[in-house]
Amino acid sequence: MNSVPKGKVAALVGAAIALALAAASLVLVLAEVATTSTGRSPINEAQQVASPPAKATAKSKGPTTSGGRTLATANPLYRTGKLVDVNCEPGDLPPGSMIAYRRYLTRVTNCLNRTWAAQFRKAGLPFTKPRLRIITKKVRTPCGAWNTGADGVYCSTDRTMYLMISRDQLRNPFPLGITRLVAHEYGHHVQQASGIWNYYWTARSTASKARRLQLSRNSELQAECFSSIFMSTMKESPLVTQSDWAYTVEWFYKNGAKGWPQNDHGKGPTQAAWMTRGFNRGAPGSCNTWAAAARNVQ
Repeated sequence: MNSVPKGKVAALVGAAIALALAAASLVLVLAEVATTSTGRSPINEAQQVASPPAKATAKSKGPTTSGGRTLATANPLYRTGKLVDVNCEPGDLPPGSMIAYRRYLTRVTNCLNRTWAAQFRKAGLPFTKPRLRIITKKVRTPCGAWNTGADGVYCSTDRTMYLMISRDQLRNPFPLGITRLVAHEYGHHVQQASGIWNYYWTARSTASKARRLQLSRNSELQAECFSSIFMSTMKESPLVTQSDWAYTVEWFYKNGAKGWPQNDHGKGPTQAAWMTRGFNRGAPGSCNTWAAAARNVQ
């Protein structure tokens, strides 16, 4: 998925309105969510690419759809409380510097490694870091061809985050949007490492087209929520100001679904609602899209 360009950020009054808009959507969309835990113009987003883990294919001896579902709906991560704050400070991101951009992506990834490693320890789950590959042009991953317009991709086959430094982003970077992108792709790795994707891929193997789209929305909306709980650990910092976060949520509310006519990422208001929920609660348990009523992940 692409990072969100900043544009002209609204004044604090506009930010408050945007937050209220997302909050209102949250009330409407997530009323029955069940969890186990208390100047830049918009550009197209791009889908994450993944292939099923070897143990989750239909021919394997991995968990069955019924048994594996618990890994998604009642994962131990949901009972770990708020995400660990590792005092992430990725530093400045001046425009035009490839060295600074690469350093920034690496620092954000290191923050995510420390944060999620600590959270997995609280859950009693084994943890492995994803690989990071920073690129400046499209590449073919073990999961297939690069999606047109993609700024970030997570491939589960090699457990690698592929992060693109495009010319536009290099010239005019929006650090919050870039950090959100990295945290979203990392969210897919969390799904993979925690076993959530075992259910996802097993269920997909026998699902109808409509059901596969629903499962994709469960995955994408959860990754976005995981991203938001990470962003919440830096709220009110120079990186995640109230106005910049409000702008980002509002952008997703209005534009988040435009690149996905097949609706495999969720509607804009739904994306904004899960972002707001994750950011406000700050805990993995707030991101249990797999136990939500179908209408709450549309």
